[in-house]
Amino acid sequence: MRSHLQLGALLGSGRTADVYALDDPEDGAWVLRRYREGYGDAPAEAAVIEHVRGHGYPVPRVRTADARTDLVMERLSGPTMLEAVAAGELTASAAGTTIAHLLTHLHTISPRLSSNPTARVLHLDLHPENVIVTPSGPMVIDWANTEEGPPGLDWAMSAVILAQVAVADDDPRAPLAHTMLTALLTPCPAPPLLRALPQALQRRATQPTMSSHELELLTEADKLIRTLLS
Repeated sequence: MRSHLQLGALLGSGRTADVYALDDPEDGAWVLRRYREGYGDAPAEAAVIEHVRGHGYPVPRVRTADARTDLVMERLSGPTMLEAVAAGELTASAAGTTIAHLLTHLHTISPRLSSNPTARVLHLDLHPENVIVTPSGPMVIDWANTEEGPPGLDWAMSAVILAQVAVADDDPRAPLAHTMLTALLTPCPAPPLLRALPQALQRRATQPTMSSHELELLTEADKLIRTLLS
């Protein structure tokens, strides 16, 4: 790994990180995900991604740079799942079902560190903007929140994220999010999700990137999830 990376164009910005083009003539096309303001632990994130990739999970190849905030990963071709739905290339129902399949697949993978036999690798931020729809299938990105623990928490976090959008009357994506959430919850293990739902709501409420408006939506998001699962 070179100590000085040559950054290309800014490809996108999220709540905690920016992504830059990084074309490597030796190894092909790569991008640099650079966290801002002290966020991120690139070596830890890379270790988890390589662990799940070794078990056949659909993630990009990764490598760490010198800085704790820098993660270099394979440049993927294709839109995010949200962009694919917005463009009419994928239905909202199919998107929700795909996320459910990705969660189910992930939870077949044994943890890398935990000795708890019931623990699994958790993404904890699996939603349509963190899935890239590539020609070879969906690929899951942004593993900054990953932990090892009960699968129900992973399902609950994805449900809360979608439900927050679904109950937002001022968000044009609300109907799509409602359809995605319904599809996500159809095959989900309801009892484990419901047990983990209070913890998921609390985690979401304490995330520093949440706006006051998003926080206000959590109560209604909770009600919607419980209604759809009843």
